[in-house]
Amino acid sequence: MAVIHHTTLKPTKTELLAGWLPGRPWYRGGPAPVLEKSGGSRLDDPEGEVGIEFIVATDTASPGRTAYLAPLTYRGAPLEGAEHALVGTMEHGVLGTRWVYDGCHDPVLVTQSLALIEGRARAMAQSVSDTPDREVTRSYTGAPLSLDGFTPEPADDADGTRLPTPNGTVLEIHRVLAPVAGQHPPVPRDALGHIATGWPGPDDSRLRALFMTLRQA
Repeated sequence: MAVIHHTTLKPTKTELLAGWLPGRPWYRGGPAPVLEKSGGSRLDDPEGEVGIEFIVATDTASPGRTAYLAPLTYRGAPLEGAEHALVGTMEHGVLGTRWVYDGCHDPVLVTQSLALIEGRARAMAQSVSDTPDREVTRSYTGAPLSLDGFTPEPADDADGTRLPTPNGTVLEIHRVLAPVAGQHPPVPRDALGHIATGWPGPDDSRLRALFMTLRQA
């Protein structure tokens, strides 16, 4: 069970992301995004060592308000071989220095995301300890995924991140979200599985979008 500490972070998560996002091939804003943390959810690490968070970061620099998905992991020491995936470090008021990674390169986040899709893990509230996030939806219609020895090797392009996964599948991480108001986002017919959730939109609306889609390769 992840314990949520309500404490100081220096720099903040949105400050870290504002410096990191413009270098991504799927980023669609200007050189200086103005980010707000709009929503998201968490997953528990069964070993209790790695923090796993999915952040919806909305760029408010333009009237279009582009929402990005940032899957992040928080570690108490560097992840060996993942220097290219480091978003930055921050000082946590309780836990000290935390190494923050693009979670698509972190085997703990990827493994738990696939477990969520399969129904073997549950989504947790972003800001409350030991509380399920019941707004997160998931589905899976394929064979059990074998994750023994699995190492994530994601690839970014202008459309987002594609990650080859076990059993000849591909996990698509939707970095630029396509929210719909007041309804469940459509899941592609050829999808084997998905993760979706919602967050508050402007004018008291409620937005929902697909976070991840699992397809046959």
